[in-house]
Amino acid sequence: MSLNDTPRANRLHIGLFGKRNSGKSSLINALTGQEIAIVSPFAGTTADPVFKSMELHPIGPVVFIDTAGFDDEGELGKLRVEKTKEAVRKTDIAMLIFTDTDLEKEKLWYEDLRKQKVPVIGIINKSDILTNIEEIKEAVQKNFDFIPEVVSAVDKQGMDRVREALVRNIPESYEVKSITGGLVKEGDVVLLVMPQDIQAPKGRLILPQVQTIRDLLDNSCMPICTTADRLEESLSALKEEPALIITDSQCFSMVYDKKPDKSRLTSFSVLFAAYKGDIETFKAGAQTIMSLNENSRVLIAEACTHAPLEEDIGRVKIPRMLKQRFGEKMTVEVKAGVDFPRDLSQYDLIIHCGACMFNRRYMMSRIDSAKAQGVPITNYGIALAMLTGILDKVTV
Repeated sequence: MSLNDTPRANRLHIGLFGKRNSGKSSLINALTGQEIAIVSPFAGTTADPVFKSMELHPIGPVVFIDTAGFDDEGELGKLRVEKTKEAVRKTDIAMLIFTDTDLEKEKLWYEDLRKQKVPVIGIINKSDILTNIEEIKEAVQKNFDFIPEVVSAVDKQGMDRVREALVRNIPESYEVKSITGGLVKEGDVVLLVMPQDIQAPKGRLILPQVQTIRDLLDNSCMPICTTADRLEESLSALKEEPALIITDSQCFSMVYDKKPDKSRLTSFSVLFAAYKGDIETFKAGAQTIMSLNENSRVLIAEACTHAPLEEDIGRVKIPRMLKQRFGEKMTVEVKAGVDFPRDLSQYDLIIHCGACMFNRRYMMSRIDSAKAQGVPITNYGIALAMLTGILDKVTV
């Protein structure tokens, strides 16, 4: 990944929802002017949601989510519909596609989208072949609180109106936030402590490090990178103390002991706690850590689905620290990727990764789910700062 790439998780996510063969894939192709989605006359061509990263004028970098038809049938169809429901949680703007006057399923999906505060654009597709357009339009306006756009994806008619509707419906909650903007100013020297251990991919940096470096450059700062074993040498090489030190959370205690008094300290995971989630909720969740005991049940939630690694932070280090502190009988479960339980009531605490692979809406949906069920939730970096006794000394 180059520093000029916009990671998929940072892009506006546009989800397309409708019945099978309603032309969702064709609509993506028409909007982008490229054949990026598979189109077929057979219903059910799209199975699992397909994520397509594109540039869409005049919005910029976006991700289209091409979903399976929500009227899919059979046991396999039910699984596909469940995947489509999961896609709703990642959607910043929804396009609800209509091609007939039977609107019962559309009304249910619209209710769910509105419940999750997702802006919805109504689209009547296939105007090139449908003979009852006015009848469909009247039915939609009677049952929904929007006026649908009438388009033909095949003839590429109405695409400008759809793009304009997308721009109008970009949610206020969606913004291209700065990872470090609230902590730095132009000209600041920022030291990044980045251990190149087994978890670092060979020849590359991990995504949070790449994104943070780019963000510091965008904020006209001077990032300087070092490994944990070179921290003291790096500090000695600087003419003055760095304004901020950003470390891997696993090195919190060591870096805190060696940092200059004037340098503020945070971690990549703590930065992403604010960037992708709700920092105040995470801080409140961390306060419950010290009330855990050997009978507690903790969920470790990871965005990545990588194979377990030796000394993995989420699967090994945090569970080990918890059990050493509160008892070996403590139950610690790990869930990765989209495998996040709907019923969270069985847990006393959720500790989530930095979510660099998720967009903010998806991360916030998990936080909202935890809050609705009364389960405290925190973040790797915040939890590690609490467990090492320096949370009150970390810049968040």
